[in-house]
Amino acid sequence: MSRGRWLRRLWRSSTGRFGLIVVGVVAAVALVSVFWTPFSTRRTDVADRWALPGWPHLLGTDGTGRDILSLIMAGSKTAVLVAVGAGAIATVIGLALAALGALTARWIRESTAVLVDILIAFPVLLIAMMISAVWGGSLWVVIWSVGIGFGVNIARVTRPELRRVLHSDFVLAGRASGLTPAQNLWRHLLPNVAPVFIVQLSWGMAIAVLAEAGLSYLGFGAPVTEPSWGVLLAELQRQITVHPIAVVWPGLAITLTVLGLNLLGDSLRDATDPTLSRGRDPMAPPREAIRHVPGVRA
Repeated sequence: MSRGRWLRRLWRSSTGRFGLIVVGVVAAVALVSVFWTPFSTRRTDVADRWALPGWPHLLGTDGTGRDILSLIMAGSKTAVLVAVGAGAIATVIGLALAALGALTARWIRESTAVLVDILIAFPVLLIAMMISAVWGGSLWVVIWSVGIGFGVNIARVTRPELRRVLHSDFVLAGRASGLTPAQNLWRHLLPNVAPVFIVQLSWGMAIAVLAEAGLSYLGFGAPVTEPSWGVLLAELQRQITVHPIAVVWPGLAITLTVLGLNLLGDSLRDATDPTLSRGRDPMAPPREAIRHVPGVRA
């Protein structure tokens, strides 16, 4: 399927448009915040603490007079870094383990399957908390922990799909025409497992954002000096009885980002899967076939 076609199918979907807009806005805000925020995130003004939303503080201020909008914009950089970093690590690890578990000799496949089953038994967040307790809170601990954890999940889901596609007629024809295993993998196998892979990757990126916020909220993620939605949420939550509206903004940012990534992944799956064209059930027979069945009205 051409790139323009699946992009059109993605945009025609209401969930796809919503996810694309949300993810695009978060990415744009993260890029802008590298160069500009309305106020410096280190600027404090005790005389202006707990200001209500208005001008010039559109979302209000916190207990030290810092501008909440600027803090949320700066925190979007952390969210994007964690999502992209964990997604890249999960992609490399997941596809490598899936390829080893589907395209190699039997003993390698079986050993890889055992390794994946062992690794998947360990909760990602628990590992991240244990590592953070030993080495200290760090974004890289979160990125690598979530990336490795969801890389194993991607491998476990993608490996059976690779095995299924491996015995398809077009893959066998490509092998007979002289394609190398790497060429066959790139041209035929990966495009046909892309829908399953995209859903798992988007889910992993969404969980990475949620995991970073949760770990930072608990003190195991980003240090307090690092702009993070989780750190901001923890700071504002302590004073929820004083200024409850302030807690809404970082929570809303986390919720919309996670929801946007999940919806975008589901819509990308539908847009890139040729069996789901125009939203029709892939198991349903063509309308032409129904029209010729006696006693059945199309």
